[in-house]
Amino acid sequence: MNFAQKLTNLRIQNGYSQEKLAEKLYVSRQAVSKWEVGTTLPETDKIVAISNFFDVSIDYLLKENINLKYAENLERTVIKFLGAARDMDEISQKLVGIIRDGIIDEEEKEYMKYITRALDEIALIIEEVKQRIKI
Repeated sequence: MNFAQKLTNLRIQNGYSQEKLAEKLYVSRQAVSKWEVGTTLPETDKIVAISNFFDVSIDYLLKENINLKYAENLERTVIKFLGAARDMDEISQKLVGIIRDGIIDEEEKEYMKYITRALDEIALIIEEVKQRIKI
């Protein structure tokens, strides 16, 4: 698999459109499109950014004979899920405290926003686990 195919797969597996990925990498959508069809390669700093963004090695991105192993991907996803589960325990305890007194003050409102964001992130991780298990 070449760079173009790997980038396309990573983008799709992680649920990004070309436009959203371009925003994250501070490039144009057309640049991402050219990378994905293989007409151009990104500059070195962008390859590093892609590597960091998708948490893959530069070797993986550039060398055609290196493939991420299914078990490696699943292991990373499970580790993220376990971290999210630990966060859920803390969130649950805090939520019980907020509900217990029946009054939500400004600090608790802010924490409720944090809870909402955390739950959204956990939902994304669960989707990722489901997708990886289907591979």
